Amino acid sequence: MIETVIFDMDGVIIDSEPIHQELQAQLFESFNISLSLEEYQTYIGRSSKNMWQELIEKFSLSVTVEEVLKQDRGLYHERLKSEPGLDPIPGVRELIESLYHEHVNLVLASSSSMKSIQLVLELFGLTHFFGQKVSGADLKFSKPHPEIFKVAATLTKSDSSQCLVIEDSHHGVAAAKRANMKCIGYQNPNSGNQNLALADLIVEDFRQLNYPMIMELGAK
Repeated sequence: MIETVIFDMDGVIIDSEPIHQELQAQLFESFNISLSLEEYQTYIGRSSKNMWQELIEKFSLSVTVEEVLKQDRGLYHERLKSEPGLDPIPGVRELIESLYHEHVNLVLASSSSMKSIQLVLELFGLTHFFGQKVSGADLKFSKPHPEIFKVAATLTKSDSSQCLVIEDSHHGVAAAKRANMKCIGYQNPNSGNQNLALADLIVEDFRQLNYPMIMELGAK
């Protein structure tokens, strides 16, 4: 039986990948970094810290990860606060509310910083639904390593077999399966060409999901 549902944030609750891509392009240009769209999409689902560690080494940049992350997150937070008409992805609020009212433990586990997580939840009025929040930026390993989901399970005192993850990226789905959890892959067109084949179920619209379906998936 599913006791805990773990939501990713970027590309699942907020359609943020187009914003991230635009802002990252600005930073890449300022550092003379040349990445193809395909190369950039391999970083979707991983933490910004992990991405910039690799890019700084690959392009021999004379900056620290902390310096770049400060710029990166600053640009993103300002954009979120000023972006008009920013809403959750259609159907996800209703799904969150229905699971909450069925007394399912809800965890938000994102590769984003905790400040970004708190800002998005506050903007959308979703903070009170999530009993626990986990930031991959505070952990040693990034998705596809399962650490973030194992931490989420520990916080809710749930066995991995009682947890279900909702993800939009290949790395996120792989992390969920490595944590021995059920996983629903959300096919977000703005998240690029993500291979979600490892997911137990793939959906293109959150309005396709409901509490009984999630319980049924957990029973398989």
